[in-house]
Amino acid sequence: MAAIFSSSLFATSPLKNSASPSHSQIHLLHSNHNNSSLSSRTRASLLQDNEDKVIVQDSFPSKTSLFDTAKSSTGDSVNGSSPSTVENWVIRFEQSVNIFLTDSVIKILDALYHDRNYARFFVLETIARVPYFAFMSVLHMYESFGWWRRSDYLKVHFAESWNEMHHLLIMEELGGNAWWFDRFLAQHIAIFYYIMTTLMYAISPRMAYHFSECVESHAFETYDKFIKVQGEELKKMPAPEVAVNYYTGGDLYLFDEFQTSRVPNSRRPKIENLYDVFVNIRDDEAEHCKTMKACQTHGNLRSPHSYAEEDEDDDDEASVCGIEADCEGIVDCIKKSVTSSPAKVK
Repeated sequence: MAAIFSSSLFATSPLKNSASPSHSQIHLLHSNHNNSSLSSRTRASLLQDNEDKVIVQDSFPSKTSLFDTAKSSTGDSVNGSSPSTVENWVIRFEQSVNIFLTDSVIKILDALYHDRNYARFFVLETIARVPYFAFMSVLHMYESFGWWRRSDYLKVHFAESWNEMHHLLIMEELGGNAWWFDRFLAQHIAIFYYIMTTLMYAISPRMAYHFSECVESHAFETYDKFIKVQGEELKKMPAPEVAVNYYTGGDLYLFDEFQTSRVPNSRRPKIENLYDVFVNIRDDEAEHCKTMKACQTHGNLRSPHSYAEEDEDDDDEASVCGIEADCEGIVDCIKKSVTSSPAKVK
């Protein structure tokens, strides 16, 4: 079974058309930067305008459509060659497991926190950081063995964990961690989630990234619903200091880094009250979801800042994400370590 997983990793379909730009569009935008700085700024503005219009249905397909994604990722039809049929079945199986796990956790949280929003958000944000820790742990292990070197993945996943950490700090400042039970539950779920995600990521990175996409999609929907119900009250409440410092601070490099579907500096939030804080947290979750979707295609993840560095260097071989050694799961890593020479640091 491990061999089947390894042979089909990162085969998910590219991002569907939506109000947000695709990764190829972002690449084209950056490649034309040197030709016309005015044109680049104009297109960056258009990106921002389009992004602000994203709705839930466009950002996150329904759970039934996830299976359509699996079908399209292996071709227009499953009647092709045998490997494509097997690959299609594996994708469907992975996604059905992910949906079952996500729905199970949601039902538990709904039962425990149906009338305690900040406590629920504290639990969600404690859990939300875990996948990025797991991803980086596995990638560092591969790197230590000389199996894998992709700096963009480590940079983006760290930026994602940094963003989620500030969400957690905001919820703590709002009193979401006041009860011992909530802290106990969140921390123990996080331990189990870390172990599960680490094993899942080692076997099938695509499956792990899809599971994180499901979690981030749920987070988006949760915050979006909360804003619609409590919006008027939130506008009367002050923003926590940690939120003001994070979203409007001087160095926003890491803030730009996790938003891989955007040009750096194209999103600069305003924080005037608690409503603005939750709007930005919701929008952050949408960006995480897009990044997790992009990661499901092997080698598709790019640091937003690496495009600018490519423009400066004007040389793909000198870029942050040049042709480097990597692998698609532990089985593939072991296979490549036996059949190829060790990776070289660039």
